[in-house]
Amino acid sequence: MKRSRDCMAVKRIDQKRRESYKLFLFILPCLIFIFIFSYLPLRGWIYAFTNYKPGYQWKDMDWVGFSNFTKLFGNAVMRQTMFQVIGNTLYYAILGVILSPVPMFFAIFLNEMSSSKCRKIVQTLTTLPHFISWVIMYSLVFFMLSPNGFVNTLLMNLGLISEPTDVLASGDHVMLTQRLYQLWKETGWNAIVYLAAIAGIDQEQYEAAMIDGANRFQKIWYITVPSLSSTYFVLLVMSFGNFLNTGFDQFYVFQNAFNKEQIQVLDLYVYNLGIGSGQTSMATAVGMAKSIIALVLFTLANLLSKKVRGTSVF
Repeated sequence: MKRSRDCMAVKRIDQKRRESYKLFLFILPCLIFIFIFSYLPLRGWIYAFTNYKPGYQWKDMDWVGFSNFTKLFGNAVMRQTMFQVIGNTLYYAILGVILSPVPMFFAIFLNEMSSSKCRKIVQTLTTLPHFISWVIMYSLVFFMLSPNGFVNTLLMNLGLISEPTDVLASGDHVMLTQRLYQLWKETGWNAIVYLAAIAGIDQEQYEAAMIDGANRFQKIWYITVPSLSSTYFVLLVMSFGNFLNTGFDQFYVFQNAFNKEQIQVLDLYVYNLGIGSGQTSMATAVGMAKSIIALVLFTLANLLSKKVRGTSVF
């Protein structure tokens, strides 16, 4: 009898092990993808410690140690440019944190729409911009906000303005407009996570609140929002890992001679420094420092969230 029970236990263990192997095989392609595109490129960090010359192997280059890092703040001109770029990046990132609840409230708005057909249309129209490149987005913005665009033409015909305003050729509030463009592009896509979280809320809570006489807004404020808060804070903590990773393609297509100083963020600065000026080693040093700072910020935000709210990524 005991031998039979031991055999059954061994069979259960083998079955669980086979199931674990199956789950591992499901995630294996993702792990390979991440290793190839996220970890293998890290070997390029070695160029930050060398005097890079195109066409040479890294072993044939002159090692300069931390010279490229010290030059970033040792030279007065580069120091001023670096501080300006960091300021632009932080301003843009802080705006992102301030506007981060927008997808959550947009998901609540979609969930509260009584017409399912209208909800699907709105969700489709707001999710579609996520799949459009920033080049196409710039074309749309140019069509609407250029001096001869739709918005200026409409306002002039209504007599609200006497002359057109060229928003794209202005350096005023450029970071705010860039963040609003990104909000327009990504809100519908980011709301999908919150819609899934809303679907997992126990409906009995709403029924009990309705019996107690709660109206629609009270149910949203006291049930939906608290239920989504854990999802929001997890996504917020994860976003701190990309706090300085503001992207490149958006600012590259929107930059011009009038807003270049205000729109240049770290990713664009690395491109202009490495590809535009040919200072590859210096650009690698900037990118490496940015990644290390982002990792530290993510770790601190995760520890703070775990200590204050008991919710963390790991």
